[in-house]
This record gives sequence, C-alpha cells and structure tokens, in this order.
Amino acid sequence: MKNGPVLPVDRTYKSIKTILEKARSKAFTAVNTAMVCAYWSIVRIIVKDEQKGKAKAGYGEYLLTNLAERLTKDFGKGFDESNLRYMRKFYIVFPIRDALRHELSWTHYRLLIRVEKEAARNFYLKECINSNWSTRELERQICSLLFERLALSRDKKGVLELAKKGHHIAVPSDIVKDPYVLEFLGLEKHEKHLEKDIEQALIDKLQHFLLELGKGFSFVARQQRITLDGDHFYIDLVFYNRLTRCYVLIDLKVGKLTHQDIGQMQMYVNYYKRTQMVDGENEPIGILLCAEKNKAVVKFTLPEGQKQIYISKYISYLPTEEELRAEIMREKELIEMELKLLKSRSKE
Repeated sequence: MKNGPVLPVDRTYKSIKTILEKARSKAFTAVNTAMVCAYWSIVRIIVKDEQKGKAKAGYGEYLLTNLAERLTKDFGKGFDESNLRYMRKFYIVFPIRDALRHELSWTHYRLLIRVEKEAARNFYLKECINSNWSTRELERQICSLLFERLALSRDKKGVLELAKKGHHIAVPSDIVKDPYVLEFLGLEKHEKHLEKDIEQALIDKLQHFLLELGKGFSFVARQQRITLDGDHFYIDLVFYNRLTRCYVLIDLKVGKLTHQDIGQMQMYVNYYKRTQMVDGENEPIGILLCAEKNKAVVKFTLPEGQKQIYISKYISYLPTEEELRAEIMREKELIEMELKLLKSRSKE
C-alpha cells in the first residue's frame, strides 16, 4: 500500500511537534543549568562559612549536618548530607563558576568529580560535550578506562572508534528520569520511568498477595531509592512486618538470577540494618524473586552472619519459598497470556 499525499493537518502537526520538542529541550537545559549553578553557589557559601569557623574543632561537620537536616525538611532529600558533600567536592574541583558548561547535568558533574586525575577528568568533560554523551555513556566510558587506554595506545583513533560502540545519545526527556532533577524541582518520580511492563505487573500482583496474607505486613515503599557512593539503587518493594518487628525487602527479576543480584540484595539488607533499624527491632530480611522462563527461584537474605535467624524468628510469619514460587509463576503465566491477547488484538 502506497503512502498517500501529505495532508495539511500532517504538516501542521509536524510544525507544532518541532516547536514543542525545541521548547522542551530548552526547558530541560535551563533546569540543568539552574540546578548546577545553584549547587555551586550554595557550596560557595558553605565553604566560606567553614573557613570562618575552621578554628573550631569539628565545625565543618556540624555545619553540614545541621544544614542537611534543615534543607531536607524544607526542600526534600536532594539536600541530604551525602549530596551536600558531593556539592562541596564539586566546588573544590570546579572553582570557577563561569567555566561550568550548560551541556552537562548535575549527574554528569557527580561522575566527573569522582575521576581523580585532572587530565582524565578534563578529557571526559570535553568528550561529553563534543560527543553529546548521556550520563550512562559517560559512566560506561569512565569504567572502561577510555582515557588510560588511549594514553597507552599508539592507535588512539582506533581506540576512540571502538569506544563509540554502544554510544547512547540522550533525548531531552531523559532528564526527567534523573532522580537529582526530580528532587531539585520538588517532584515525585513516576514508577513507570523505572520498571518494565512485565516486572511492573508482577510487582503489582506481589504487593497485593503479601498484603492479603494477613500475617502482619504493612506497606512502606515501592521502588525505594537508596544512594551509595553516588550510585542509585531501587528496591522493588519494602514492607514492615509487625509480628516479626522487622523490615522485609523484596526485589523481583525477570530472567536468569545472577550472583550480582544476590550480592545487591545483601547490600540492601545490610544498608537497612545500619541505617533504618531502631532498638527493639529484629534484623531486616531480603527476599529475592526470580521469574525465569519455566521456573521461579526464591532466595532469602539476612545480614551477614545471621543465617539462622530466619528459622527461629521469621518462618512462622512469612510466606514459604514454595508459596512465593507458585504465586510468581501463576501470575507470570497470566500476565504473559494477557499481553499476547492484547498484541493479537492490536494486529486485527
């Protein structure tokens, strides 16, 4: 079937679409620039205040802690102590405000200040701008030691060509998925930005399944974000169980379970033990669920060195591995059937 003539309404739509895309691009760039400049100016004040009070032991730490508490109360968790420390390092590494580049977001700068060598940092900064690297691409190139490989290679052009494989050009709308931008604007993240369709559906069902068991589960959070050393991680579901008096963390994977997944859940559990537990509570427990093609895998995780606690304190109140395994596979099959049905209808 041949395409028909371009209708006036199509031309009108394309013109409007172009205007909106350009406007959005400008708006996103403006938000990035405003955020980076604001953070630089904030820390300029903090550093000057620290220098005035440097004669007092521990004044700098007191200042950051106090500011983090008050700013978080008024402006949200984007101003916690960890982020303020990144801002302070950002100011130290990039002390000239006029040298800041509007092409780079706060997340770009957070990655760049982790590069210790100034020559390497300047290289990645220039490549970011010249090649329009997204934050994901910048992180990939830093982790692949692109600068070091270039420094050792005689075939620098060849190394650069290889580095371009997997290159991802960011679209303007990607910025609204950046947690730091959402925090800066005081906006809530939308779960659909962070999950795949089948995982989303399975987590929906799993959340209802656990709450309906009637064994003391209280819902706490979904896609709970934790940040460690500048990296963001998201726990699919967080519950608090009143009967066991502990947090229950749940992560779901669609596909093959890896050692990295298990290690990540262990990290979540240890993080909750260190930062969220209060006196009188029991150790948090992690449940890692994996819905593979024809089977489901269930792994229970406790803080390191506490492997026997599950049997003595938790087993009476939490669903068994078999219950979870059966529920995941049953729901997965139903969801896949629904998706196939919708797909077949869309072709009709």
